[in-house]
Amino acid sequence: MAADAPAALIEASSLTKVYERGGGRAGFTAVDGIDFQVRRGEAFGLLGANGAGKSSTMRMIACVSPLTGGGLRVLGHDSVTDGPAIRARLGVVPQDDTIDGELTVRENLLIYGRYFGLSWKVLRERSTRLLEFTRLSDKAGDSVSTLSGGMRRRLTIARALINEPEIVLLDEPTTGLDPQARHLLWERLFQLKEDGVTLLLTTHYMDEAEQLCDRLVVMDAGRIVAEGAPAELIARHTSREVLELRFDRLERQTMTDRCRGLVEHMEELPDRLLLSTDDGEETLGAVHRRGVRPVTALVRRSSLEDVFLKLTGRSLLD
Repeated sequence: MAADAPAALIEASSLTKVYERGGGRAGFTAVDGIDFQVRRGEAFGLLGANGAGKSSTMRMIACVSPLTGGGLRVLGHDSVTDGPAIRARLGVVPQDDTIDGELTVRENLLIYGRYFGLSWKVLRERSTRLLEFTRLSDKAGDSVSTLSGGMRRRLTIARALINEPEIVLLDEPTTGLDPQARHLLWERLFQLKEDGVTLLLTTHYMDEAEQLCDRLVVMDAGRIVAEGAPAELIARHTSREVLELRFDRLERQTMTDRCRGLVEHMEELPDRLLLSTDDGEETLGAVHRRGVRPVTALVRRSSLEDVFLKLTGRSLLD
C-alpha cells in the first residue's frame, strides 16, 4: 500500500464460512476463501445474486458469526478474539428492520443507545441530531407501527449511528423500498460517506452499487470474481453499449437464432436478448438487415449487471 493511501479498516484473507449439515453430509460453503480490503472513508460494496455469500461475509465482519477459516481484522482487531471491541465501534443495518414496534421513534434510539453505555444526556442530543439527519424529527413521538417502510428503514439507519460508529454495515439497505424512498436513503448514505464514515454494503441492485460504491467486489457462489471501481469493472469486462431486444413470445427463438454471430457476446434472458456492442445503433441496423423484428429495441450504456451476466452467466436477481 502506498504511504499516502488510506488505512485499511477491514482486511479479509482467505476468509471462509462453511455451514455444517446434519446426517454426516458435507457442509455448505457460503464464503470460499475470499480476500479484500476496505479502506477508511470509502463506500465498499459486495455485489451479487441471492446466495452469493454477501450476508455471510457481513455477519463475520459484524462478529456475530464465527469464521470457519482464513483471517479477518476489523479496525485493527482480530475478529476471532476481539469481537466485543469491534462491535462497539460498528453500526449495523440488517436486512430486516428489528426496531421495537411498541416504542416511539425516539425511544428506539434512546433504549438502543443504552447498550453502548451512553448517558441519557448524550443520547437525547444524539437522537435529536439523528432524527433531523434522517428526516424523522416530526415523527419522534409517534409509534413505530405508524411508520412507512421507508421511514422504518431510515430509523434503522439512525439507530445504527447512535454510537457514532467508524464503520457502518448495511445489508441490502433498500430492498423492498419504492424509488422515492430509495433515493432518499442514497442521499443520507452519501452524506455519511462525505462525513468520513466508512460504509460496507451488500446489494443486488446494480444502480445502487454504481451510485454509492467507490469500489466493490462481485461475488458468485461464495467467491470473488471481480474487484474494482464500478466504472473500471464496466470498462474491463463489457463493451461500451448494450442493445436490448424484446420479441413476441411466438417468434422469440427464431429471432434470437437470427441474431447469433452478430456480436462477440450475447446473453439470452427470459424476457429479452442482450447484445454487447461498441455501437448500438450500428448493431441495430445489422439486426434489421437480418430480418429480425423486435417488439422493442433499446440502446443503453453497459452496466454492472452486464458485468455480472458476463462473469457468472445469470442475472443479479436470480
